[in-house]
Amino acid sequence: MKSCPQCQRVFPNDAGFCPADGTALTAPSMAPIAPSAEDARIGTRLCNRYEIRRKVADGGTGRVYEGIDRLNDARIALKILHDQVAKDEVSLERFKREYEISALLPHEHIVSVLDFQRDPATGTWLLVMEFLDGEELRYVLKRERVLSPERLVRMLSQVAIGLDGAHGRGLIHRDLKPDNIFLCGTREGDVSKLLDFGSAKDTAGNKKKLTVLGTTIGSPYYMAPEQAQGLETLDARADVFALAAVTYECMTGQVPFVGNNGPSILLAILTKDPVPPSVKGSGGKYPVPPGLDNVLEEALAKNPAIRTRTVGAFADAVGHAYGLSGDHRQWAALPLQQLGVQIGEVLPGLMAAKVVPVSVSSDPFASPAAGAVGIERPSLGRGMDQAFAATREAELQVQGVPGSKPPWLLPVIVGLLALVLGGAVTLIVMMSK
Repeated sequence: MKSCPQCQRVFPNDAGFCPADGTALTAPSMAPIAPSAEDARIGTRLCNRYEIRRKVADGGTGRVYEGIDRLNDARIALKILHDQVAKDEVSLERFKREYEISALLPHEHIVSVLDFQRDPATGTWLLVMEFLDGEELRYVLKRERVLSPERLVRMLSQVAIGLDGAHGRGLIHRDLKPDNIFLCGTREGDVSKLLDFGSAKDTAGNKKKLTVLGTTIGSPYYMAPEQAQGLETLDARADVFALAAVTYECMTGQVPFVGNNGPSILLAILTKDPVPPSVKGSGGKYPVPPGLDNVLEEALAKNPAIRTRTVGAFADAVGHAYGLSGDHRQWAALPLQQLGVQIGEVLPGLMAAKVVPVSVSSDPFASPAAGAVGIERPSLGRGMDQAFAATREAELQVQGVPGSKPPWLLPVIVGLLALVLGGAVTLIVMMSK
């Protein structure tokens, strides 16, 4: 490893100069750490192996540092928990769970959690992870508001690989949001990493349950209806909903469901439909093809029975709506510039798709009237056309008789009453940052 004598950042051995200040790099032992009056931890070593080089960020649960694992000379990130967090047994158990779950996860697009223990000298609890160069998606959206189509497709494809890998092991993230998607910059484009599996639901039953029936975990803006109600039937399709909500925000600059507080946001999720992204994003920096309206409608379906089944299928549908051929595994590895060229060649034609207004029924759960039409989509290929046809067939099967209410309406009503009365459902917003 090498270190910058000026800012204390750590770099691989093949690096020559610090990109932050241009200083020539040297061995960490030759770059002494200046004492910090603001943080006494700088320059210390925890658990007799983790050397703290510099502070990176402060969060709601702890302070994050860059450091070196002296046992194997590896660059690491250390999150040292705030005292009040470390005293909470449930919070402590969640960090321990994140470490234990990390061993079960594929790490191509999921951050690797290396250790979780208590420093015997200071009594502080620390979570040790691989160090990532880049920034959270949340900061990118704050700065740029929306993502370009090629950047969105590449990020979405990589996140889908990580999430599908976790789902295949029976693990549901449950707190997917821009804060938990980290973008590592490279010459070919972002490499996406998923963070924070501390709230994950283990459907395989290998971990002790930390929540009780009726308790909701997650961030309201991205929470699926069944998750908002604290239903035990929650499965991987809740992550599909959350990823679709994140995608909507990346396209339009706004979340699909809004409210003044947690309960009002959940009420909107349970009762309202978002404005189609092609309409919400019209006039923005990047055009949103009308074909994406159908894709987001299916992925944000309130009934999980008719929702897009996997995050991989959702990523495929988004890429196809942008006119790409292939699938998300191919797009995840394509350089950003190449994706941009391919999308740019077909996007003007996709934007020319005709949109026909649909008369809105006073009953949001009623079947469409005979002859009613929606978006006249350009053909996206036989596979996509069959997917849309299959989605409509599933909707009719779930509804049963035309005009009948879907079978999940009762729990929705129960959830609404619980939210309005403010007693049955407890909202816990996990703010990890």
